Amino acid sequence: MHTKNYIAVEDKYGAHNYHPLDVVITKAKGIWVWDVDGRKYLDFLSAYSAVNQGHCHPRIIKALKSQLDHVTLTSRAFRNDQWPMLAKELCQMTGYDMVLPMNSGAEAVETAIKTSRKWGYQKKGIPQDQAEVIACENNFHGRTIAVISFSTEPLYRRDFGPFAPGFKIIPFNDVEALEKAITPNTAAFLVEPYQAEAGILIPAEGYLKRTKEICEKNNVLFIADEIQTGLGRTGKLFACEHEGFKPDVAVIGKSLGGGCYPISAVLSTNEILGVFKPGEHGSTFGGNPLACAVAREALCVIKDEKLVQNAAKQGRYFIKKLRTIKSKHIKDVRGKGLLIGVELKPEAGGARRFCEALKDVGLLCKETHEQVIRFAPPLIIKKEELDWAFDRIKEVFNKLEN
Repeated sequence: MHTKNYIAVEDKYGAHNYHPLDVVITKAKGIWVWDVDGRKYLDFLSAYSAVNQGHCHPRIIKALKSQLDHVTLTSRAFRNDQWPMLAKELCQMTGYDMVLPMNSGAEAVETAIKTSRKWGYQKKGIPQDQAEVIACENNFHGRTIAVISFSTEPLYRRDFGPFAPGFKIIPFNDVEALEKAITPNTAAFLVEPYQAEAGILIPAEGYLKRTKEICEKNNVLFIADEIQTGLGRTGKLFACEHEGFKPDVAVIGKSLGGGCYPISAVLSTNEILGVFKPGEHGSTFGGNPLACAVAREALCVIKDEKLVQNAAKQGRYFIKKLRTIKSKHIKDVRGKGLLIGVELKPEAGGARRFCEALKDVGLLCKETHEQVIRFAPPLIIKKEELDWAFDRIKEVFNKLEN
């Protein structure tokens, strides 16, 4: 079958909860993907940063295949030999004491929220069922009912109520708003260090560190959603490292599975994650040996291939290069590491048409919030490949200038 045939089948039988570009991928390797008609593209989205190590990394594929021959699932009713080793290696790599494994990013965010509430009741003394969690406007933490309860995106909320209580929403990048919102019942402040889905929004320098200090002063947990920004994407292992501090709780996912298998995790201290007792929280697939074997190798690849350092180096280079494009349509170019957004002016006609034009010249990326093109290639990318991408980006902007 050809591209149009697959699209027709998907549109007929698949729920229409996505609006993908019309490319049907059948093969991938490193930074490149191929469609069913044999066309080759550079992947400049990395499955929303889930493929930081590149597609089908041979070491990760080898670990996956090897584990398939042994055991794939035990549930947490029994122990397995992969989960404890992943927990140890994650703690040694990140400096945290304890890990709680889940499968998806949204599950991990919900786990962090449950953790903060239980900590609030048991450690802080918040009256039962009165705990509050503060989140930021324009956040994206997932799609579950609890998570969309503190979303400010109408599309994510419309027709999905009633919503879960216990959340306050404040402006992002506003220190005073956090100070005013905190009450004796505040258990946690949940924030993405850089808001990716909102359009690659980077807060003012010092914002993250100052909000962490405010949380410490008020005995409030600082929860960093590092699902997209973590594990090297921004040129540090965690984005919060750019301001020199460690969150009380870090939530990771996406590239933890090396683009091969879903796995997420909540990282914290013994005091915080230690509030859980057997039976109070869990997941049949959380910590399964197949996911853990993959994640162990995925972390090794990040370390051994110096992907964090490469993201920092190549990101600086590419952002500087993008800023040389002279176009009446470009309002701003911003980012950290290889998480980059090109914001267009309203009269540009939306980012979607630019992404479609880029697809036609062999570059796959995606619009976010209508006016922003997100560039987030695998962290293995080299300067020559970025130059290849830049030539096509410049070509498209020149073509759509009028």
